[in-house]
Amino acid sequence: MPDFSIILNGFADAFTLVNLVFVALGVAAGQMVGAIPGIGPIMAMAIAIPFTYALDPLVAISFLVGINKGGLFGGAIPAVLINTPGTPDAAATALDGYPLARSGKPVKATRMALYASVTGDTASDLVLITLAAPLAGLALKMGPVEILALMVFAFSIISGLIGDSLVKGLIAAFAGLLLSTVGLDPEQGTPRFYFGFFELYDGASLVAVTVGMLAVAEIFRRIAAARRTGPQPTITLDGDPKDQRVSLAEYWSCRAAMARGAFVGTVLGAIPGIGSTAAAYMSYAAAKRGPKGDGPEFGQGNLRGIAATESANSAVMGANLIPLLGIGIPGSIGAALLISAFKIHGIQPGPLLFQTQGRLIYGLFGAMLMANLMNLIIGQVSLRLWTRVIRAPESVIFPSALIFCFVGVYLSTGGLFGVGLMLLSAVVGYGMTALGYPVIVFIIAFFLGEGFERSLGQSLVILDGNPLALAQHPIALVLLGVAVVTTIWLGRKA
Repeated sequence: MPDFSIILNGFADAFTLVNLVFVALGVAAGQMVGAIPGIGPIMAMAIAIPFTYALDPLVAISFLVGINKGGLFGGAIPAVLINTPGTPDAAATALDGYPLARSGKPVKATRMALYASVTGDTASDLVLITLAAPLAGLALKMGPVEILALMVFAFSIISGLIGDSLVKGLIAAFAGLLLSTVGLDPEQGTPRFYFGFFELYDGASLVAVTVGMLAVAEIFRRIAAARRTGPQPTITLDGDPKDQRVSLAEYWSCRAAMARGAFVGTVLGAIPGIGSTAAAYMSYAAAKRGPKGDGPEFGQGNLRGIAATESANSAVMGANLIPLLGIGIPGSIGAALLISAFKIHGIQPGPLLFQTQGRLIYGLFGAMLMANLMNLIIGQVSLRLWTRVIRAPESVIFPSALIFCFVGVYLSTGGLFGVGLMLLSAVVGYGMTALGYPVIVFIIAFFLGEGFERSLGQSLVILDGNPLALAQHPIALVLLGVAVVTTIWLGRKA
């Protein structure tokens, strides 16, 4: 646990004027892109990462966190107003949000989504602040053998839960590990797989690969789909003032659904690979099985249905950072993108962060709490503006986003080689998605590859090539056993 003065200084850094401005900008940008179906905060984060290079590390990461948090609520706006979720995890919100909007209460539905989102997100952040440091301390007591076993266990979960096929998930993980070997050998110092390109001596750029596979590949896919120029809202926000607000009594009546949603989202978010969409639907199903209460049936405009889904999918965001900050393993696309931001600022994510960058981490915690407040305020005052954003045509949005990708990667990598690597990664990502191979597993494995190789080499030395020596490492044996069981179970399930 860091010294108390470090914690106070970290929170003081978070509440500076510059950080406050960038958090607010991030939240506003997140809500805007979340309100546009097909864009979402993940693509926005991927595009924004290269442009944060010139910022202070805390300001840069706080800005990205603001985008992610704002997008969690932003995705609910089109789900409620036009029955078209702005993000996948908002699909469950449309089940009750759109019927409530059709009944003449669109503002009530969107505000309930906002309040539930902020509630679940704040609860999850408090759990993160409480558990991350102790978990990091536990991780520091592990040796190379235990860390290697932990990575194998994480790969087994992520490969099985992300995507439709365990085999394809494992193939994607292997490909990511293979790409991580490009560059200088950590032990011998000899170049590997650089194919005559000296730009690859330090390995493939994480920013170029991430932006290419997540943002550019998605832009290509969306352009190729040639969808409509943009949905046109059919529901206006004008009406009876009583139907444009959520009273304290109505909010309080949803307390059980929000508490259950926050719990489900936090638990599932802390497990790498499950994601916010599953959390939203599980929370909705649990609320539906709960006490009936007053108001319409579920699926016909029940406020508790909106509260259950939004509190759950938003709670996942903070919980996703528990394995990232505690043990250095990202559990979601958003967490993997934050790794890129850490690395371009020369910071290595993992349990050592609390010792080497304790002030930065607690500054990040303060920024997360600030972002929740900004989410509430900006969501309240800009609701009508985001309804206009929904009408933005894709023919304008995606080419503009593509230009930002080119410029951002060029600036962050220092030349056209990074842009070429980005385009190559985009083609690979497009093909992987088309064939059903999970891109996020590839990216997580690519990031963890260096640490995996290091732990593997150290473990082979410690065990002296004798598998029976694992008996002296009971924690590693348990983790490997659970990994085998998980792989078999998920393989049969698939």
